[in-house]
Amino acid sequence: MATAALALAAGRGSRLGADRPKAFVHLAGIPLVVRSVRALAAAQGIDWIQPVIPAEDPGLWREAAQALEGLEGLLAAVPGGAERQDSVRAGLDALPADVDLVAVHDAARALVRPEDVARVVAVARAKGAALLAAPARDTIKRVRDGRVLETPPRETCWAAQTPQVFRRELLAEALAKAAAEGFVGTDDAQLVERLGVPVHVVEGDPGNLKITGPEDLVAAEARLAREGGAA
Repeated sequence: MATAALALAAGRGSRLGADRPKAFVHLAGIPLVVRSVRALAAAQGIDWIQPVIPAEDPGLWREAAQALEGLEGLLAAVPGGAERQDSVRAGLDALPADVDLVAVHDAARALVRPEDVARVVAVARAKGAALLAAPARDTIKRVRDGRVLETPPRETCWAAQTPQVFRRELLAEALAKAAAEGFVGTDDAQLVERLGVPVHVVEGDPGNLKITGPEDLVAAEARLAREGGAA
C-alpha cells in the first residue's frame, strides 16, 4: 500500500502578520514548509510527498525547495486553491496512481515528530482513517452568542492535529460529497466523518502546534532551543 503525504502550504496565514504566506515564514532560519517536508520524509511508511503551494507565489517554493534538493520521494509542487479543500483536491489529483493511503499535513505544523507520523499512518493503514490529536488540557465550553451551551466532559475532548490519514478513495469520496453539498469543513477528518466512517484517534505530541500567530512562532522557537534543534 503506497502512501503519500500532502504538505499543505497554500494558506495565506494573515494572522501571522508576515510579508509572505505562512508556510514560507522562517522558524529559526528555516521555512516552516521545509521543516514539515523533512519530518514527513523521515517518517517510516511515507513513500511520496506532494507539496501544495500558493498559486500566486511559485517563486517562494522554488527558493525553499533548494534546501530539499535530492530528497527522495519529493514530487513536483502543485498550486492550491481558495479553500483548504480545494488544495487537498489539487494534491490528491496529482498523486501517482498507485497511492492507496494519503496523509494530509498542514505545513504550518513544522514540529511534527516523524515517529508520530509513522504511528498514525500505521493505524490508518489498518483501519482506513486516523488522525493525530492531543487530549484537551483545559475545560471546554460550547458557546453560542456569548453564552455557554454546555460543558462536555474533558476526557472526551481532543484537539485535532495533522497528519490526518485516509484511504485514498475515502478522502476522494468525502471531498466530492462536501463539494456537492457546499460544505466547508475545518479539517479533513470532519469531511470523512460525514460519510459515517469512523476516524480513529492516535495520541500525538502537544508540541505539534500549528503556527497561527506570532506567539506560536515564539513558542516553537523556544521549543527548538530547548531541544537543541534550531537547525
